[in-house]
Amino acid sequence: MNTGRIAVAVTAVALASLGLAGCGSGGGDSSSGSQESGKATTAMDPSTVKVSQSSLGSILVDGSGRTLYLFTGDDTNTNSMKCDADCLKLWPPVKSTPKAGSGADAHLIGSTKNGSGGQATYAGHPLYYYADDQAAGDLKGQGVDKIWFVLDPHGKAITKSGASTQDTGGSGGYGY
Repeated sequence: MNTGRIAVAVTAVALASLGLAGCGSGGGDSSSGSQESGKATTAMDPSTVKVSQSSLGSILVDGSGRTLYLFTGDDTNTNSMKCDADCLKLWPPVKSTPKAGSGADAHLIGSTKNGSGGQATYAGHPLYYYADDQAAGDLKGQGVDKIWFVLDPHGKAITKSGASTQDTGGSGGYGY
C-alpha cells in the first residue's frame, strides 16, 4: 500500500469532518447549505451580527444564524487576538466588520487587525465561529475548555451550559 496516499486521504476526511474545506472562501449565500458527510451545513454569513434565542438565552449569531463565540484569552483592552494558527483551524475568525442586525448594538461592533487580516469584534471581543458547529443554532463550542463562550446582546460571555453544548474536558479547544 502507498502510505502517502493513505495519509492524504485521512487528512482530507479529517478536514471535511471539521467543516474546514471551504473556510477561506468567504460568506457565500446565507440561505444555502451543503452536504458534507451526509450532514447539512449552513454557510457562514459575517455581514451581520444579530441576536437569536437559544437554550442559553439571547445570543449573538451571524447573518445565517451561525453561533458566534469569544475566547476568554483575548485581550479586550487592546482588541488583541491570542488564538494562533492552529487554534484558528478549529475557531475561524469572523473576518469582516458586520452591520448590526436585529437586537445587536451597532455601537458595540468593531474590528481589529490580527495576523490573518481583520477580525470583527463585539464589545471589544474578537468574534469566532466553531468548526464543529455545522448548522444555524448549533452550540457545540459553548464552554469548550471553559474558555470559549457565546455572547449575550451586551457583549458579555454566557458561561452556563446548555442542553446542546459539549464539554470536551480540556481537549480540542486550544486553550492557551
